[in-house]
Amino acid sequence: MSIEQKVAAVEALFQKLDSEIAVFQEQTKLGCIAGCGKCCAHPEIDASPLEFLPWAFYLFVNGQAEKVLDDLATSTYNTCFIYNPKSLLQLEKGTCSAYKYRGLICRLFGYGANKNKYGNLRLATCTIIKEGQKETYDASTTMINNGLYVPVLTDYYMNLNQIDFHLGNIVIPINEALKRAIEEVLQYYAYRPMPDGHIDCA
Repeated sequence: MSIEQKVAAVEALFQKLDSEIAVFQEQTKLGCIAGCGKCCAHPEIDASPLEFLPWAFYLFVNGQAEKVLDDLATSTYNTCFIYNPKSLLQLEKGTCSAYKYRGLICRLFGYGANKNKYGNLRLATCTIIKEGQKETYDASTTMINNGLYVPVLTDYYMNLNQIDFHLGNIVIPINEALKRAIEEVLQYYAYRPMPDGHIDCA
């Protein structure tokens, strides 16, 4: 499978998930607070390179891959490289600089579920939603237990792994995953023609 095919497959998976999350949000009324970046500012987020392959491919075809790779190599921050905090004093407020290309973990957290040891689904979300929207969260939990569909994290990661088992199974700190995704794209095109419709974009 070519890089372009992998990117298209990952984007199709993300589109499916985004549609399911939109339906889930509509039915439960759960939602993140605008401008909240507490999850993004967490210093120990892990991800796979595959979920950031569309981001890396976008950088490549726009001639930004090598510069961003250099920036990643010299960055001293341990928070996600593509997260833009409001300020150093307000790390938990901010936005994603590549929201369209955010990873699978970024999409699932808050609106996906895990199974507990009894096999029951439990919404994987933050304390801010659990406590700040307690009634809505509790009602959503009841709805899930009564059969409301919610995306399941393990199911989506299994689907991701089917696109590329190697890249999908590497779970590393998020900035390492970003770096590996760019390296994968650059290595792929090092001795191959540029993607269709793009000329000298490296």
